[in-house]
Amino acid sequence: MIDIDLDRGYFEIGVFHPLHWENVGTLWRSAYQLGAAGIFTIGNKPRRQPTNLWHADHRIPLRRYETFENFCANRPIGARLIGVEFGGEPLASFTHPPMAVYLLGSEANGLPERILKKCDAVVEIESVNAMSFNVAASGTLVMYTREIQLRRR
Repeated sequence: MIDIDLDRGYFEIGVFHPLHWENVGTLWRSAYQLGAAGIFTIGNKPRRQPTNLWHADHRIPLRRYETFENFCANRPIGARLIGVEFGGEPLASFTHPPMAVYLLGSEANGLPERILKKCDAVVEIESVNAMSFNVAASGTLVMYTREIQLRRR
């Protein structure tokens, strides 16, 4: 049973069709460090993570969903779906909801338009250059800004 601190809220983070499993391992470790209840993937099947040196798999779960529709049917009730993609609200000014599920796109393709339409909000990580961030780095930045907001409340 997952113990939820109501002051901290609840969140999970996941990747739609991840390409590089090392990124999933890095995201898993960051998710554990920053208080996520779990991580997930949609699509591609995960494998054991060589980058998971802190054994985050013994601390928070990784869930796998075959399709986006399967994910939606099993998403935590009351948690807002937050997409992370170019063109969204700047992450720096985004107010994180108490209960959230963050969804990152694959390293090559991002999130498809059909998924972005289903999101309750979409955030963008602003940068100096137009290239996208690494998916694990993006997820870590999102979780870190959430943590900073919680500490300031």
